[in-house]
Amino acid sequence: MNPPASGRTGSRLERPDQQGRFGEYGGMFAPETLMPALWQLADDFAEAWGDSGFVGRFHELLEKYTGRPTPLHAADHLSEEIGTRVLLKREDLAHTGAHKINNAIGQALLAKRTDKTRLIAETGAGQHGVATATAAAYTGLECVVYMGEKDIERQALNVSRMKMLGAEVVPVTSGAATLKDAVNEAMRDWVRTVETTHYIIGSVVGPHPFPWMVREFQKVIGEESVRQLQGEPVDVVVACVGGGSNAIGMFYPFAGREGVELVGVEAAGHGIETGRHGASIGAGSPGILHGARTYMLQDAEGQVLEAHSISAGLDYPGVGPEHAYFADTGLARYVSITDDEALEGVDLLSRTEGVIPALESAHAVAWVAKEADLLRDKTVLINLSGRGDKDMDMITARWDRV
Repeated sequence: MNPPASGRTGSRLERPDQQGRFGEYGGMFAPETLMPALWQLADDFAEAWGDSGFVGRFHELLEKYTGRPTPLHAADHLSEEIGTRVLLKREDLAHTGAHKINNAIGQALLAKRTDKTRLIAETGAGQHGVATATAAAYTGLECVVYMGEKDIERQALNVSRMKMLGAEVVPVTSGAATLKDAVNEAMRDWVRTVETTHYIIGSVVGPHPFPWMVREFQKVIGEESVRQLQGEPVDVVVACVGGGSNAIGMFYPFAGREGVELVGVEAAGHGIETGRHGASIGAGSPGILHGARTYMLQDAEGQVLEAHSISAGLDYPGVGPEHAYFADTGLARYVSITDDEALEGVDLLSRTEGVIPALESAHAVAWVAKEADLLRDKTVLINLSGRGDKDMDMITARWDRV
């Protein structure tokens, strides 16, 4: 099944159904040993999210610890250069440098509430690992982060930050040694230690209740944006999509609004035609990955294909199941940008606005610049999900080869 190119036929879902599904996507495809823990986690989260004390503490920490609300910045110089009005939601200014801290703080509070003593996480670009290590340090919990050996090499700065924050970083050498493989190892750890451990999944992926729970912690991004617009109309809302937590956090409050188009930008890598990409919706098909039914990259036998992106956070062969639902129902459309185009996006935003974006976020910037003629006379809101410090080695290495 291919997602429709356009046309809204569905509506956003406040929460998944009783089986943890968004339409035909999501669910719980997990080892029997984890099923009781997943159902318990779903109950624990629903109870906590209905507790004004828990929600109040979460928002208090977002404000006083992570620095929310993040600004909504009118990118006037970029707008002038490309000929369309661009606004930036500055998640790069949140504590630790990305949107990941929102979810990490929320899940760490939930772990404390449920008497867990240990946090584990997977990370690709390292920002989720840093956010989890930060939340663990703040709440006094033990922390172990699984990270692909390839990502450890290209995200050395974030590895150092995690270790400084007291986390143990475990290299993963299996498979492509990237994000998918780190998720596999974290899942194996959780199966062994579920009684004492809470697994902070970093995106809207995995079995229920993780996609729903992470979306709820991240939707503060879009809710703030709506308030900050103060009634000013926005025509297009754009965010990069790997697993998709920054995008669903931005999209959800806008979903279904008349006159607002949602655009998710996947990684085209070396080009869709080369097979070396991370465009799970644009070039994938429905299947089961990491405990949920969603769009994924797979061969004719259903074996997972390796993804590729210059950005470690988009180097993942699947996407959150709610994005699959958004795609099929026309609530959002999904496009892709190559590695080279993303690098041009880094250069463009840095040069015009004095803001160096993460390579992930640069995909969204690059798509807006590429489609500027079609977006003329529109107001475009980009979720700038992270800052580019972590990617400087990758960026400068590419310069050296030019």
